[in-house]
Amino acid sequence: MALKKVGILTGGGDCSGLNAVIRGVTRTAIIGYKAEVVGIEGGFEGLISGQTQELSIRATRDILTLGGTILGTTNKGNPFEYRELRPDGSISVSDYSDRAMETYKRLGLDCLFVVGGEGTLEIGYKFAKKGAHVIGIPKTIDNDLDKTDYTFGFQTAVEVACDALDRLHTTGKSHQRVMILEVMGRTAGWISMESGIAGGAHIIIIPEIPYNIDRIVEKIKARAKGGSPYSIIMVAEGAKEEGGDVITQATASTRLQGVPQLGGVGSYLAEEIKKRIDLEVRCTVLGHIQRGGSPCAFDRVLGTRLGSHAVRAAAEGNFGNMVALKMPDIVLVPLADLAGKVRVVPVDSQLIQCAEAIGISMGR
Repeated sequence: MALKKVGILTGGGDCSGLNAVIRGVTRTAIIGYKAEVVGIEGGFEGLISGQTQELSIRATRDILTLGGTILGTTNKGNPFEYRELRPDGSISVSDYSDRAMETYKRLGLDCLFVVGGEGTLEIGYKFAKKGAHVIGIPKTIDNDLDKTDYTFGFQTAVEVACDALDRLHTTGKSHQRVMILEVMGRTAGWISMESGIAGGAHIIIIPEIPYNIDRIVEKIKARAKGGSPYSIIMVAEGAKEEGGDVITQATASTRLQGVPQLGGVGSYLAEEIKKRIDLEVRCTVLGHIQRGGSPCAFDRVLGTRLGSHAVRAAAEGNFGNMVALKMPDIVLVPLADLAGKVRVVPVDSQLIQCAEAIGISMGR
């Protein structure tokens, strides 16, 4: 089909590489198809309110190396279940999807590119079922989206976490301390695994394998007995103890999102270790540092490829799909195949086998 006008929005948490996608979509649509490009501001919030901006080659000229997203984003604006805080402190839930569809039609879009993770793409799929021409573009630092080898943003987050581990090694060894680094990932341990192996962690704790505190302490004691009285522990925010549950932080923001905010397992682990061993223990929470900053080369290339291929798919009328990396190619995957699926680290994966083969404890 002849593309005349396309829209793009970025939803969910930000990450490095989003602007590379925006640039890839804009340049391909304008240079290859002479199409107009509209940026929807603030994720699906902008689709509800109609707040947009024109995207041009000039407007996206210098954004490839920038972190974040020039369109803004939110993880609270689900049009199908829009949550608002009432004056009395209660939460109201409304369906604004028809209002969002009115904006889509008023803009006269031939296609809407929805850039986001599992939750954002599920919303995009719902709009596709309402008749919108939607193509999804996978984004998450957690790397937990099914049907794609990697999501952009992940490799940058791994690089940031690995750099933090390098720094914790030197201070931990100098003071003979146990150093804990808590990273993001929600229910998937991809960041923890890859950065933990790359950064030389001695213990890696992931959500997929409930940890036993006694096994962790045994590893620390064994290292001390062998002449290494310091240890580096990498722990994913969604990790949980055997027989326990994930640790969450209750905030007003999480009430509006309707999703619990993970975090605190690193501090909990530090206190439990202190009870069992005579070593100083320190915890560092890397937090949103993993999301910000300039994207690494891999994420710049992947974001650009995904954005460009998405435009090509739209021109060919292949709506209702997500562009995905199946190395070395970009392929199309039906959005229907992604609904409600999260890709976690298989407990029998070669990645875990490799870690344990070189002496890393998985806390089991």
